[in-house]
Amino acid sequence: MLAPFFMSSMKKYAIIVAGGSGSRMKSDVPKQFLELQGKPILMHTLDRFYEFDPSIQLVLCLPAAEIDFWKQLCQKYNYTRAHKIVEGGSTRYHSVENGLLSIQEEEVLVAIHDGVRPLLSEDLLSRSYQTAQEKGNSVPAVPLKDSVRRLKESSKNEHVDRASLVAIQTPQSFQLKAIKKAFQKGYQDHFTDDASVYEANGGEIFLIEGEYSNIKITTPEDMLLAEAYLKK
Repeated sequence: MLAPFFMSSMKKYAIIVAGGSGSRMKSDVPKQFLELQGKPILMHTLDRFYEFDPSIQLVLCLPAAEIDFWKQLCQKYNYTRAHKIVEGGSTRYHSVENGLLSIQEEEVLVAIHDGVRPLLSEDLLSRSYQTAQEKGNSVPAVPLKDSVRRLKESSKNEHVDRASLVAIQTPQSFQLKAIKKAFQKGYQDHFTDDASVYEANGGEIFLIEGEYSNIKITTPEDMLLAEAYLKK
């Protein structure tokens, strides 16, 4: 059964950040360009957004040195989904900032998503945009499965109750004016995602239920898992 389609009264954008390398994948090719079931991972990710809403406006943030290669891949795979390409920055923060600045409209919703998370569902996208429209933002999270310990000084460590922790995913969705304002405050070293930027500007984060299948492909083991999910 198809996921319920969220009929937003606000126009929807998505910023796809794809600046990863292939180091942990043990590949010379950046991981977002590796082939997964017949086409690059990044194309699967873009397709998920278009399958959810064909009218969505996609902004793809790529390192300057990889833009031509991406265009060559689009020709090779005859990939014609419309998307704007924006040059990324020195960090994920600066890449997202460039993507936000490329959007000229104001009263819109924007989902910010990792290019190597190609398995998100239409249901997650629907809930992500809907919550962002109603509450200003939405951040998907899943409970931790493993036990967790905190590393301390002098090689010591201590138990942490995993019930009080969640793992954060993307897409992280916002009303555009609010997240743009947060990014105007400038970069800080402790920013690990867009939610931390928003929160540093005084915003309250609203968590929604994520999906364990919404994995971030980083290692060869992740590729095997993604293949299994796609076959399923």
